[in-house]
Amino acid sequence: MIIDLSTPISERTPVYPDDPPVSIKPWALIGRDGYYMNVLKMGEHTGTHVDAPAHFIPGGKTVDELPLEKFIGEAFVLDVRGGKGRVKLDEIPDSGYHNRIVLFLTEGRELSPEVALFIVAEGIKAVGTDAMSIGDDAVHRILLSAEVPIFENLTNLDAVLGKEFTFMAFPLKIEGGSGSPVRAVAIMSPG
Repeated sequence: MIIDLSTPISERTPVYPDDPPVSIKPWALIGRDGYYMNVLKMGEHTGTHVDAPAHFIPGGKTVDELPLEKFIGEAFVLDVRGGKGRVKLDEIPDSGYHNRIVLFLTEGRELSPEVALFIVAEGIKAVGTDAMSIGDDAVHRILLSAEVPIFENLTNLDAVLGKEFTFMAFPLKIEGGSGSPVRAVAIMSPG
């Protein structure tokens, strides 16, 4: 079974403050042109997306330079909805992370820099959140300087809570891109 963890992209998609709004306009219509196609205008960090190191790190890798292995792996969800303020170290288990993808179910809470440092120290492959942002500039810099991709605006994380699954969310191959929209999915093991 495959569970979609992506938000739809439409002109109603919320965007981060001061990011460009989404515009989807018809370019060709079947009745007029014999085929159907739209023109999309949006920022790289629209909807469910991934941040590449270049988003905050001068000279950091762009989304097209990251190895594809960074966007797929064994994953699980950490439920931190019950806390207040930024997610702190005492809210998360202290082991079992190496080379895995960790997705945070937050209801909008952001990670603290201490949690970001823990993620890097534990060798976590990638990290994600249902929030619009994983954290402040310091959190982004800690994670991205270690080339830990950040997935933001995930959805349906409660559907995979407590389960092991393969997470997959490949970006568009945008040359020089600081990030990209992704179609994030959880591939559930049979049984």
